[in-house]
Amino acid sequence: MLRHEFQPGRLIVGVFLTASGIAYAGDAGGLWTTEWFAVIPVMVVGLFLAGVTASLTRAIRRRRAPEN
Repeated sequence: MLRHEFQPGRLIVGVFLTASGIAYAGDAGGLWTTEWFAVIPVMVVGLFLAGVTASLTRAIRRRRAPEN
């Protein structure tokens, strides 16, 4: 299995996208009611947090990178 670097920004986007999917799945299953516009603020917050996390991750990795 090929190894790759951990990207926490993508993890955050995945968590918020999964939460949005669960909200709509619960609505489709009749467990609760989800308005059509409910996912918009959830995804905006998720994308914002992912962007901040990705920026911080890049800054930390650039700072710790060995000099050639």
